[in-house]
Amino acid sequence: MAAQLAIVLPGMASPFSSYLGDLSEKPFIVGWPLCSFLPAAAGKSTKQRCDAIIARRLSGLEEAIRIRRLREQQGTTKVRKRPPLKRGKISGPLSVPDHIPKPYYVGSNQLPELSSEYQIHDAEGIAQMRAACELASRVLDFAGTMVRPSVTTNEIDKAVHNMIIDAGAYPSPLGYGGFPKSVCTSVNECMCHGIPDSRQLQDGDILNIDVTVYLNVTEECLERAIAVCKDGASFKKIGKRISEIAERYGYGVVERFVGHGVGTVFHSEPIIMHNRNDKSGSMVEGQTFTIEPILTMGSIDCVTWDDGWTTLTADGQPSAQFEHTILITRTGAEVLTKC
Repeated sequence: MAAQLAIVLPGMASPFSSYLGDLSEKPFIVGWPLCSFLPAAAGKSTKQRCDAIIARRLSGLEEAIRIRRLREQQGTTKVRKRPPLKRGKISGPLSVPDHIPKPYYVGSNQLPELSSEYQIHDAEGIAQMRAACELASRVLDFAGTMVRPSVTTNEIDKAVHNMIIDAGAYPSPLGYGGFPKSVCTSVNECMCHGIPDSRQLQDGDILNIDVTVYLNVTEECLERAIAVCKDGASFKKIGKRISEIAERYGYGVVERFVGHGVGTVFHSEPIIMHNRNDKSGSMVEGQTFTIEPILTMGSIDCVTWDDGWTTLTADGQPSAQFEHTILITRTGAEVLTKC
């Protein structure tokens, strides 16, 4: 089951720090106090007067338009220039013991078709989903402890691989449509599906780690999206909530990559769109799927390297992604990939 983490190394203020901060809803926008000093007669103290600006909050669309115009007037956000991401050396796939059950797609380089079967579980299936997601979450936490300058994503891949097979599970990305590694590691402008290689991590790098395991059978935008999920809720509410938060802070929401159903099948219906959309359909109790938005500081367009997997922002601006697998309940949603 899938869980994901975005990590910023020391040496650079995260471009997504405001995105991860306190985004609680408020009915008004309150400006910084305006202070002026009033002259006083000799021998008397100077008086200071402070005024606060309070404005009624605009609607979501008006607020998005206002922010866009303000950004156009002020110019694009200044980001420290770094060299474009370059591919390192990719080593061969790691072996998996014969006694570990393997998914149906192992041994084929063909990308499996998206299953039309919605992943809705009985009590036994939900227990299996919880076990697999708990393992994915623990593996992800462990991978995060390895992230530091000079470490290669290939080293992270090897450590993650060993932890997964030691637990008797199979690393789901390995062999999926010919993917050669056991985890996805996407650095800086790489949006997703990065293949671990020999490149050393550097101060200021943004690293997304995507862990998925096959057992018996990856923050604010994400958290807000999960909050609208429950039995009977429409899927399009997810994209609306993510877009509202992202637009408020001037970030773009990538449309090309989506969340999906997950369970006994790696990728299935429903398709979870992270941008505003008119997709029909509603959530059903017992259903499991991922929500995995990607935000960018610039263009939402992307380019894919000739390896067929590694996908970068077209303009080279940083991106970040978070992901959880959730279980729909009668009154809400349970996050299965949170320890």
